[in-house]
Amino acid sequence: MPQDKPEGAPRVTFDTPIPAHIMGIDGTWKRECALKEVSDVDATLWIDGSIEGLSLDEFFLLLSSTGLAYRRCQLDQVNGTEITVNFLRQRGKQPGPPPQDAHFPDQPKI
Repeated sequence: MPQDKPEGAPRVTFDTPIPAHIMGIDGTWKRECALKEVSDVDATLWIDGSIEGLSLDEFFLLLSSTGLAYRRCQLDQVNGTEITVNFLRQRGKQPGPPPQDAHFPDQPKI
């Protein structure tokens, strides 16, 4: 389900779009794309090729060729070769700051 877009959410616009791919949840299709803008809840992509006939209810935005950096997405808008996608989150998981007592293993507690 799409996330509500908070007003004033920080956005990053890339001068040179970042190469990426979109891929079906079941892995049956994959398209090249470029990441133009991104925020915590959505992104704007340029698609290389047609998206006609693809199931865009839910798919992956692959940010690395090894698949280690990805986001689960849902199509929001289409404007020619540019699409806007919403990032999907697991149910019950809400983004937020780490707890006050959280620390990283390589860093001592303060």
